[in-house]
Amino acid sequence: MAESGGVPVHVAGGGPAPEGLVEAALGYEAALMADDLDALRDWFEPGDETVRADASGLLVGRDAITRFRGRRGGAASRRVSGLRVLPVAEGVAHVVVENAPAAGGRGVVSQLWRRAEGGWRIAAAHVTAPAPALDRRTWRVVGDPLLPAGGSGALDGRTVAVKDVFAVAGHPIGAGIPGYLAEAPVEARSAAAVEALRAAGASIRGIARTDQFAYSIAGRNPAYGTPPNPAVPGAISGGSTSGPAAAVALGQADLGLGTDTAGSIRVPASYQGLWGIRTTHGAVDREGVLPLAPRFDTVGWLTRDRETLEAAARASLPAASAAATGEPALVIAPALLHGLGPGVREVFEHGAAALRAAGADVRELDAPALASDALDELFAAFRTAQAAEAWRAHGEWITAHPGELADDVAARFAWASEVTPEREAAAIVALAAARTAIDAALGEALLLLPSAASVAPAFDAEGADIEAVRQATLRMTAVAGATGRPALSIPGLELDGAPLGTCVVGPRGGDLDLIARAGGWHEALAQRD
Repeated sequence: MAESGGVPVHVAGGGPAPEGLVEAALGYEAALMADDLDALRDWFEPGDETVRADASGLLVGRDAITRFRGRRGGAASRRVSGLRVLPVAEGVAHVVVENAPAAGGRGVVSQLWRRAEGGWRIAAAHVTAPAPALDRRTWRVVGDPLLPAGGSGALDGRTVAVKDVFAVAGHPIGAGIPGYLAEAPVEARSAAAVEALRAAGASIRGIARTDQFAYSIAGRNPAYGTPPNPAVPGAISGGSTSGPAAAVALGQADLGLGTDTAGSIRVPASYQGLWGIRTTHGAVDREGVLPLAPRFDTVGWLTRDRETLEAAARASLPAASAAATGEPALVIAPALLHGLGPGVREVFEHGAAALRAAGADVRELDAPALASDALDELFAAFRTAQAAEAWRAHGEWITAHPGELADDVAARFAWASEVTPEREAAAIVALAAARTAIDAALGEALLLLPSAASVAPAFDAEGADIEAVRQATLRMTAVAGATGRPALSIPGLELDGAPLGTCVVGPRGGDLDLIARAGGWHEALAQRD
């Protein structure tokens, strides 16, 4: 066994390592520890076929790998403890780098190197780091279980990730903010929505992350990090039910319990290829839930399959209202499709065509209540009323704790602090009129639209780009929020390999009927040409 710079080097077959390869592998490690982004980029082969994988998923293309490095803020300190080289062919070799992280444990990086003009470059890499006891990006606290089931039923054996705005007995509510968590009292009993799931046989796996005060749909949290999106590595998870969504998508829980005020379940469901429902306003007991805007806050769930979603809904909702007679029409309001991200409208329209082909009555609805001007007015009124309630709920704490919030959330609350009672009252009147007009326009029909205005944006997307996506998405999601209707995000569609949810907004009280009908819709949407 040879050494290079004090690092043991083992070459399969006992011969010498290919010229320059060991130096290249150690040069890459040096650039990694220096967080030299330019050098790191150069160590990977150019083009769209280069790959890097870790526990969070696969990154494809040197540009995607470079963006990932730029946003993570450097790798954890580690020492190379050994190199193992397997020559494969002339100018091709497999290298395994053993490392010892400063934080403890052992890590392994497996790399395929190829030599071309300019020297050795990495064509493929797989990183295995020491497994964390707790991924703080996704979870605040976990147990085995944190709370056992309280009964038996349709959710026997299922585990739940609870958004950190619900009371969980024996733990404080953190709301995504360290300072708030530090002052919060320990809850004597769990929220009603938590207990409903436990009574049906589910156990509580843990308390999962949320955006600060749940006032975001991005999923980014500067204090704890952004929960991973296993469906689109390198992209944001969506929020504010970000932690439960990630836990479910990663297979760490069967069910995510969350809230949805303006899309906080539907957006992460769309971004991560999950089922998710915002329930009829007031249908699920919100006792023990930290409010954002009580006029619009609802409880809902995220799952990987329709059956688990239905079981959670039946455990938590009152008896189903009468199902719609016959097969209701699925209607599309063209004005709701304005401002969608590149390719989203085409994919959505392909999904609508698939539903038609499967026998659904899909048609366009040309109604003044869902025209562009009316939707803009509805969104403005929704945003105003929501902001006023959010400031009423949390303004006193925010004022007493300057600097605790991320810039984007702080700006949202600053705007909320300026909403006058007169503006709020006018917004509430406008929302009531919009609700009446939309009810009349829809009748028994179900509203069909994308769950979000884009697929999951890259984590390193500019703040202005994230905000543009947020505004376009909220213009759509606000319809269900303003009217108190249930809205179900159904997985199945994809854009360039990234999930895109299809949302169906139903009549108030029709939650269970909506979920029951969705199995056939999902089969049609999931068909691939």
